[in-house]
Amino acid sequence: MVEATLNYLADMPERPVYYFYPPPAGVPWRNTKGDRRRVAIDDARQLAPAPSLDREGFALAHLETAAIDLFDAAVVQTVYYREVERLVRDATDASRVVAFDYNLRRGTLTGRGENGVQGPVRFAHNDYTERSGPQRVHDLLGDEAERLLRGRVAVINVWKPIRGPVQEAPLAVCDARSIQPNDLVPTDLNYRDRTGEVYSLRFNPAHRWYYFSHMRADEAMLLKCFDSDRARARFTAHTAFDDPTSSADAAPRESIEVRTLAFFSA
Repeated sequence: MVEATLNYLADMPERPVYYFYPPPAGVPWRNTKGDRRRVAIDDARQLAPAPSLDREGFALAHLETAAIDLFDAAVVQTVYYREVERLVRDATDASRVVAFDYNLRRGTLTGRGENGVQGPVRFAHNDYTERSGPQRVHDLLGDEAERLLRGRVAVINVWKPIRGPVQEAPLAVCDARSIQPNDLVPTDLNYRDRTGEVYSLRFNPAHRWYYFSHMRADEAMLLKCFDSDRARARFTAHTAFDDPTSSADAAPRESIEVRTLAFFSA
């Protein structure tokens, strides 16, 4: 167990908004304020039984890649996407998995660098909401969407170190069972061509936070960011954090996260 400060969303009367392009004159890039809280973050490697996607909302898996260069977009989309889809199918028994988006992150960055590489996200959030999860199916699968949404669908992220072990800016995840509906605040992400919606997380002392210590490059964390089945874990908030046990000369974290849609037969 370690203790670290996490950035929650402070209470606010208006809807939270982030801009990902220069906002109109006089409008701030974001209208939010952070609520910094010191919390305990337990090592999920010590949990017995091991955490699962449908109970806690996250799980650890083995993933070795044949991709030579994960900073090459063509390699990610032609090689790594297929490996991630196979991993999610095997982990969930989904009948179909579609990898559709990815982010590269490097711990030395605070914004966006070359080739779209970004810094770690250091506020507690969940990538999809009750509205934006199904909307993503419509956006990506068009005429198939209505039929697919009549069955169970989940959005599952696959987060993997590009090199390891991870010491700097590891990923903390919140046990989905400890998150109450009122803790999740719909938040707009304004892009030039669209508006996305995520959940920001309000502080609740009942939250239980975990991480997998010293993750290796042949390991991956699966996170449930949406599930249409209300009997299972549905939203798993997460954030990077500063590990107080990390050495001063620890290598900057480099990681790749792929988002997938998982569809299930009745």
